[in-house]
Amino acid sequence: MAKTDKKTGEALGTGRRKSSVARVRVKAGSGTITINGRPPEKYFATDQDRRAITDTLTATGTLDSVDVKITVSGGGTTGQAGACKMGVARALVSYDTEHFAALRAGGFLTRDSRMKERKKPGLHGARRGTQFSKR
Repeated sequence: MAKTDKKTGEALGTGRRKSSVARVRVKAGSGTITINGRPPEKYFATDQDRRAITDTLTATGTLDSVDVKITVSGGGTTGQAGACKMGVARALVSYDTEHFAALRAGGFLTRDSRMKERKKPGLHGARRGTQFSKR
């Protein structure tokens, strides 16, 4: 199920986490990573979020051999980092199917399905009810 762009030949991958969506393009290059037109150091403030992207590339040994272009939207920084991680993993599988085993073993291809529960009618939040009043 390798997805590639017909015009440019770039490998494509989509990652989702919470309410964030990341569209990822991977092509052969020198190891440049851009997120919404900025380097990861400028886009993500915490080292944990930056490492989410590079861990995927390190697990496959492609950190210095591919260029990664990410367009991410929605949610907060942690959700966006998780979406980027999954999108890069899927794009790397599209780029070269030999990476599948390493990415599956590392847990990079597993979708984290935890989402915010919706608010229910008659309640203050998803589950919190009204305070009991005796009188």
